[in-house]
Amino acid sequence: MSAPASLLSSALAQPWLMTGLAVLALICTAWLVDWLSRHVLLRAIRRLVEATPTRWDDALLARGVISRLAHVAPALAIYFGVAIIPGLPDALTQISRNLAAAYVVLTLAQAIAALLGGIDDIYRSHNSERARNRPIKGYIQITKIVVYTIAGILIIATLIERSPLLLLSGLGAMTAVLLLVFRDTILSLVASVQLSGNDMVRVGDWIEMPKYGADGDVIDVALHTVKVQNWDRTITTIPTHALIADSFRNWRGMSESGGRRIKRALHIDQNAIRHLDDHERDALERFVLLRPYLAEKRRQLADWNRRHQGQAPVNLRRLTNVGTFRAYAEAYLRAHPRIRTDATLLVRHLAPGPDGLPIELYCFTDTTAWADYESIQADLFDHLLAIAPEFDLRLFQSPSGNDMGQAAARIASVMAPGTAEAVRT
Repeated sequence: MSAPASLLSSALAQPWLMTGLAVLALICTAWLVDWLSRHVLLRAIRRLVEATPTRWDDALLARGVISRLAHVAPALAIYFGVAIIPGLPDALTQISRNLAAAYVVLTLAQAIAALLGGIDDIYRSHNSERARNRPIKGYIQITKIVVYTIAGILIIATLIERSPLLLLSGLGAMTAVLLLVFRDTILSLVASVQLSGNDMVRVGDWIEMPKYGADGDVIDVALHTVKVQNWDRTITTIPTHALIADSFRNWRGMSESGGRRIKRALHIDQNAIRHLDDHERDALERFVLLRPYLAEKRRQLADWNRRHQGQAPVNLRRLTNVGTFRAYAEAYLRAHPRIRTDATLLVRHLAPGPDGLPIELYCFTDTTAWADYESIQADLFDHLLAIAPEFDLRLFQSPSGNDMGQAAARIASVMAPGTAEAVRT
């Protein structure tokens, strides 16, 4: 007798061996079907999609609709093949078929969710203006929730071998109790879906939420809580649903842009603002950064004053010390190596008030690192604070005790010469 025939007769004589060989053959068949569907069929479909001029099929392929459907084939092979395995207990056969059917339902639900995502991509790419005004992402998310809910009911019904209608009727009776007991969990689940779907928070994002005292990096995003490590190394725990119910600030956009904004003002004493005479204007030529500005202003003022020659001096135009200082500050920012000139850069007047005339610097650094940002900002204002007297400008600050003493000494020296030293001491 030949070896194959002898092996077959031995397998027939041992039922458990025949069953084991059949199970092994089924596993190999499922693996072969999976390999063919993913490496042959899926690759052929991908080439066909890339060859077509339409873009909707590219969106479906990018979303993984077809790749998810490819996983249905091996599950179907197991579902139908396990029934013909000889000697396998009926209970094990039924469990295997139930698991395969549940996997098919889950895979189809994922494919439908991917299809819905592809529809959203197609809608936004073909109707960009309409998509900005009338987005359908919210409807897509609601549909996905419905799809996964139905899939969950079908999976549970398949595993316990009960009718889905029976589950729905029982679920309806338990809805009130479930909502009461699992209120926080349901809110957190919905919030988690919205946070991930809208990409609102990621681990590593810097967020601010003053209501909860949170100001730092997100270190964990869980179902019920989001943990934030504040800059003082304390940990703040925020309920997940609070990020949807309340407002918070996410600094991710600033971090990804590569620059951080400087928005701070110098307050100029308004009593120090005046016109510059020709001698003072010429003296400012020693500032290299001001030379282009002064040359252009000299030409503009000469043209204006020539057209209004012979009129009262009040009708003529002249440079002011505060305007020249503002021009110098802007030129200094543009020449600074750590300030981005491709972003918004302004040196502007704000509304005058009891604290003087605010001159605000609005610009962006070339780094988002906190220590570097503070150092750059401090260097800028150190220089501008020190250079302001060169334009005969005084910075405004509330009077201190020393200011009061000096004022009293000046008054005393005027009223009674020789008593100033006594008042000062």
